[in-house]
Amino acid sequence: MHTYFRILSYAKPFRRFIPIYIIYTLLAIIFGLLNFTLLKPLFDVIFEQAGPVQDFSSLTKPEFALTIDYFLSLFNYYFLQVADTYGKFGTLVYVCIIIVISVFLANLFTYLSGVVLAKVRAEVIKKMRMDIFGHVTDMHIGYFSNERKGDLMSKMTNDIQEVENSIVQSLRVVFREPATIILYFAVLFFMSVKLTIFTILVIPISGAIIGGITKRLKKKAVESQESLGRIVNILDETIGGMRVIKAFGAKKYINAKFDQETDYYSNVNFSMAKKNELASPISQFMGVSVVAGILVYGGSLVLTNNSDLSASDFITYIIIFTQVLNPAKEISRAASVIQRGLASAERIFKVVDTPSDIQNINEPIHVSQFENGIAFQDVSFGYEKEMVLKGINFKLEKGKTIALVGQSGGGKSTIADLVPRFYDPSEGKILLDGIDIKSIELGSLRNFMGIVTQESILFNDTVYNNIAFGMEDVSEDKVVEAAKIANAHEFIVQLEQGYQTSIGERGSKLSGGQRQRLSIARAVLKNPPILILDEATSALDSESELLVQEALTKLMTNRTTLVIAHRLSTIQHADQILVIQKGEIVQRGTHQELMDQEGIYKKLSTMQSV
Repeated sequence: MHTYFRILSYAKPFRRFIPIYIIYTLLAIIFGLLNFTLLKPLFDVIFEQAGPVQDFSSLTKPEFALTIDYFLSLFNYYFLQVADTYGKFGTLVYVCIIIVISVFLANLFTYLSGVVLAKVRAEVIKKMRMDIFGHVTDMHIGYFSNERKGDLMSKMTNDIQEVENSIVQSLRVVFREPATIILYFAVLFFMSVKLTIFTILVIPISGAIIGGITKRLKKKAVESQESLGRIVNILDETIGGMRVIKAFGAKKYINAKFDQETDYYSNVNFSMAKKNELASPISQFMGVSVVAGILVYGGSLVLTNNSDLSASDFITYIIIFTQVLNPAKEISRAASVIQRGLASAERIFKVVDTPSDIQNINEPIHVSQFENGIAFQDVSFGYEKEMVLKGINFKLEKGKTIALVGQSGGGKSTIADLVPRFYDPSEGKILLDGIDIKSIELGSLRNFMGIVTQESILFNDTVYNNIAFGMEDVSEDKVVEAAKIANAHEFIVQLEQGYQTSIGERGSKLSGGQRQRLSIARAVLKNPPILILDEATSALDSESELLVQEALTKLMTNRTTLVIAHRLSTIQHADQILVIQKGEIVQRGTHQELMDQEGIYKKLSTMQSV
């Protein structure tokens, strides 16, 4: 129940809708109940038990009072007036008109209550989806290395949809159906205490059987949603890696993998469906059995004159009781369906409750200027138990360039990731102008930095929006100026719609060099004092590399730059070069200083120049 109430907590901002929903629902129930209570006078007329045979001299119109007796007396007053004036046929028409009006009002208020609930449902789901999305975007980078992207997507789409379809949809059952049962049983008690007590004793048996079925559904519901997450993950990997699949003839392998997962998902859902479908037939069978019992028990009382119910009273009682079965069936169906929604909600809340490893301290420092430089002091870092960096020490002064070189897997990218706090050091400190970056507010820290990586991160949007990404109130002139500095303007204006051209998913409509120059233009527009370049030219052809390198040189002018380089020819101008091997700095100096000594740098430079 904790999970269920947590879902309902998302409805707190919309509590203003609750009173009007309750009013509409109660009116719908009351007019619905009136439809069936009016059957008694209708049967009285049909069975010739009502007619112009009563003395009306003592019957006067009742004075208004907000009580059931007032409305009954008012109905009887007009009923007898019509019976006296128009006879049995007129009475029959009168009752039928009242029933039609009552049915119209019952359906009107049912519709209005449904509209109010639909509004609340839509807002609750929107709030829940934004909650998980906002939490995911706040998570540290390492979180996404451990979580499957497809599973996260499934939680934000399929699981949220499951919560809407089962739990939020069942909000109607939480109030409307119990209220319906209570009011209907109140009328049944009013009509016959004996028969109603008999029914109350029999009904719980059906509830106990259905309750046993619902307990078995939750485990299967969890398995179903986890399997659906794996299916989404396979789809994402397949669509993203279609070139590799076709190139390596892996269609059979990937189809078999997908078939295995969908087969498992199908079997789990079939198992759930069998249990789920069992609830309604059992509920209906038990309901009919109770009605049959009432017919036998109540009928014997009426036939032997041991009951104060007339024949029309007894038939009306049976009809009203059958209407109690519908809300009871809805409750039992909701109880079984809700297990699937609870399983989805628990998967969602597992993400929401996962804290980010990278957070602001209680009172972070807001830094507005970058004045001196960045310093690494005895910095060590490890992913889980494996240490990737060991005792890193260096200072990157303002306006200077430091290049990191070395073999793949040595820890260069990890050093770069520590500066904007994508990760935090396991040991040691990183200082910005003498302040530990853990003490600096994350937003203000990252505002100082522009990052260009080997993989150009672009979005399925226009060229203009990709360059101005994340920046507000940017003029078109500034975007164009940034594109010119990045050597991108020339190819952009040749596109079909220029800066308003959509570049496709991840920039798929552009070449690698064009994508990279858009990334550089984005960094130019941000105009950061600190620049981090992570092998920004390593994946390009010679012509593209020349254009991109020229753009980077313009970008690095008068900036504090940390460069990770694969091609050593691109960083010979660096103020200092750090050679990283197995998480340690094994050499440091200018290009010429390192070439004058035997070591890894000279060896790498010689290999690349051959």
